[in-house]
Amino acid sequence: MASQDSTFGQQAINTLYTTHHGWLQAWLRRKLGDAADAADVAQDTFMRILTAPEHIAEKQAGWELQEPRAYLTVVAKRLVANLYRRRALEQAYLDSLALMPELSAPSPEHQFVILETLQQIDMLLDGLPTKVRAAFLMAQLDGMTYAQIAMQLEISERTVKRYMVEAMARCIMLLP
Repeated sequence: MASQDSTFGQQAINTLYTTHHGWLQAWLRRKLGDAADAADVAQDTFMRILTAPEHIAEKQAGWELQEPRAYLTVVAKRLVANLYRRRALEQAYLDSLALMPELSAPSPEHQFVILETLQQIDMLLDGLPTKVRAAFLMAQLDGMTYAQIAMQLEISERTVKRYMVEAMARCIMLLP
């Protein structure tokens, strides 16, 4: 019976992909203006759905979406936001490198390691609420005090402390 449920779940996923992949990729191409980025994000969207732990049981038990395009759009929008955030992070890093005197600029290998580390930090913070992420980055990157962060975000210092605990806990839990 379990293999029959698994086969049905696999068929539902295959149908989801074959029915909606072309539509999703065309939608992303219009949104992003780039066919290669659209293809990458469309593929990542389906990979995210396939590997999402919260859906494994449903997939194995005949999982099927009621509004597949709406669901795919939500997942794809999150991935597009990640893409833009990653590119902004890379550009900010490159801009800061351009301002450094040539002799103090890190080697290309070191630049790669730094950029990779920044992307790992970004992935660790992915999924946190916007204000939690902002508070963490203000404290860690900008060196702002909790009072300064509270004023900037228009929240209490106690809330800033709670946000910092939440962000730190997430980083600790997700570290290898």
